[in-house]
Parts: sequence; C-alpha cells; structure tokens
Amino acid sequence: MTPIGPLLRQLAPRALAALVRHHGGFDACEDAVQEALLAAATRWPVDGIPDNPTAWLITVASRRRIELWRADTARRRREDTAFALTPPDPDPAPGVDDTLTLLVLCCHPALTPPSQVALTLRAVGGLTTAEIARAFLVPEATVAQRISRAKQRVKATGARFAPPTDDERTERLDAVRHVLYLIFTEGHTASSGDHLHRVDLCAEAVRLTRELRALLPDDGETAGLLALMLLTDARRPARTRPDGSLVPLTGQDRSRWDTELIAEGTRLVRDALATTTIGPYQLQAAIAALHAEARDTAATDWKQILALYDLLHAIAPGPMVALNRIVAAAMVHGPTAGLARLDDAAADPALAGHHRVHAVRAHLLDLAGDHEAAREHYARAARATLSLPERRYLEQRARPR
Repeated sequence: MTPIGPLLRQLAPRALAALVRHHGGFDACEDAVQEALLAAATRWPVDGIPDNPTAWLITVASRRRIELWRADTARRRREDTAFALTPPDPDPAPGVDDTLTLLVLCCHPALTPPSQVALTLRAVGGLTTAEIARAFLVPEATVAQRISRAKQRVKATGARFAPPTDDERTERLDAVRHVLYLIFTEGHTASSGDHLHRVDLCAEAVRLTRELRALLPDDGETAGLLALMLLTDARRPARTRPDGSLVPLTGQDRSRWDTELIAEGTRLVRDALATTTIGPYQLQAAIAALHAEARDTAATDWKQILALYDLLHAIAPGPMVALNRIVAAAMVHGPTAGLARLDDAAADPALAGHHRVHAVRAHLLDLAGDHEAAREHYARAARATLSLPERRYLEQRARPR
C-alpha cells in the first residue's frame, strides 16, 4: 500500500499550481489545498487512494476555493457583480509539472533567504508550518508570520503565476538552487538543537532537487547540487554513534557509508563535469566524491582536493570555502602553512566569532603538536556553537588527553 504522507507531500505542489493557475490568489489557493490535504489524510486511509489522486485533490481544493471566494464576495456585498466560478478540469494541464514555476515564485528576489526557504518548504515541499518551525527550532508563530509576509510581498510585487521566462529562469535558478542547498545543509548539520541531523529536511531537499533535475536534465549545476547532496548524505549513517554523539570524518566507519548514493552521486558529477560548464556545486560534489572514494583518511587525495578548492575559491569565494581550503592546504603543505593562512581568513567579518574558525585552528594546532593551545581553541569553539552534538564533541576534544 502506498504511504499516504509522502504521496500527499508529492502531490501538494501540483494541486496548488493548478489552483493558482486557474483562480489566482496564492494565499487563498494554498489555504484551500491545505484543507484538501487534511481531507485526504482523513478519508484515504478509510476509502482508499483514488485512481487519480491529483484530480481528487484539485477538485476538493477548488470547491473549497470557490467557497472562500463566495464568502469573501458576500462580505463585500458584491453578489450582484459576482460571476460564477466552476471547478477546474480534474486534470487541467496533463503532463505539465509546475514545480519549477512554484520554485521560481517562492524564490522571488524581493524575499529574504529565510522567507524563500520557509515559503518553498510550505508551498513546494508540502510541510506544515509546525513542521517547518520544528525543523528550524523557531516558534510556529514566527514561521507563520514569515510565510504570511512572504506571500504578501510576492503579491505586492505583482508577480503572476506563470512559467518563468528565460531571463527569470536564468536569474532565479541560482536562488532556487541556493534555497535547496540551505534546506539540505540545515538538515545535514543542524545549526542548533539536540540532534546533529534533521533527516526530514535532508530528504525533502533531495526530493525537490531530484524534481528540479528531472525538469532541467541538461543543467550541470542542478546535477552538481544533487550529486553533492547524495555524496554528503551517504556519510550520515557513520556521522553519529548510537547515543547521538558526533563522529568526525577521520573516525568514521566507512563501511557504513551508503555505497548506492555514492555511486549515483559520483556518476552525476562525473557526467556534469564532462558535458557542461563547470560551476561551484559541481566542484563541491567533486570534492565530496574524492572523500567518498578514499578507503581511509590516509588514502585521501588532498592534492587534488586542494586544486579543486583553489578553483572553487576563484569562481565562488566565500568564508566556508576559505576555511575548507585552509584545511586542505594544511593537509598538503603542513599545519604551519594552514595556520598562516587562517590568520588572514579569520580577519573576514563574516567569520567573526564563528565556532568553525576556532575549531579549524584547534585542529591545525593539534596537527602541529601544540596540544595545549589546541584545547583552548576547542573550548572556545564549544562555547560558540548552538549545536549540542558539536558542543559535546568539541568539549571532549578540549579535555586533557
């Protein structure tokens, strides 16, 4: 029997797209779809899944949308000018997948990245407000307000639900990929809280990126992003112990890595690099593939990793890229060279007070043999992180050994 929850999550954006295309009004259409999803979650386990579940959702949601419209027109006393609305064809656009259109709408440039993430998870991912709030450890009211303001902002810009133009797709595709990357990153290593992973977020990011990849099969950076997610998620089973404590890359049991995800991710990035213009997600995926191919830490091809980080730094510089490049340089040229580079990187305001700066410095000091100074910086890193598993690991490293 098909699990109903994942099916509803997959169908939700299709139903929403059909309603917005037919009726307009993102906010009211989303409310109607949410009620249809609730009805499906209640009735399908009893009555069985309909032969055409998408049409069922669209029909129920459309009827609810009409009820909302009629109530609104009644309140405004405009019945005399109201025109009759009829439910859309149960399958108004056969073979049309509006996922990309919804993603582009949710990643409107007028929205902040947190608003883009929240709106994407709600409208395209099908997550409830409560699920998004739990995932990011913020109050549900905060997420609700963020989503509400995002929809108001999109409406105020006059944005219409329509397939993106070539210019819009080119302009906003970077934002779409970035939002999906942010969702996956928060799921892979939660920025705060008791757990290192938020598996639901990782799974949702991978699902949405797979859909984007299906829509844009020739886009190398989308392939690179999917490859990066798969190669990174492949290590998840070995990243924690049964008690939830963190296991660093050097201490992981690589036999627990998911070989199927590694094979798929490696194939994706290899094909993308060979056939499309090189981009930052492809380079990050290539680095992840080199880690995945090494049988142990000693066998890691750090020279090639450093060369990839040099290229990544040239085309897409950023604070985290700089830190990872320093670690790679230290593995090739020695910890002293890495520490010298770290002093320059740490001057970047974007890294001010970041726990990873202290953690990298501690790691390099350990490699250089200055264990006392290393413990001091591990302790500083522990105080600066909001992630409990990371804090416990760093505190453990700060203890005398």
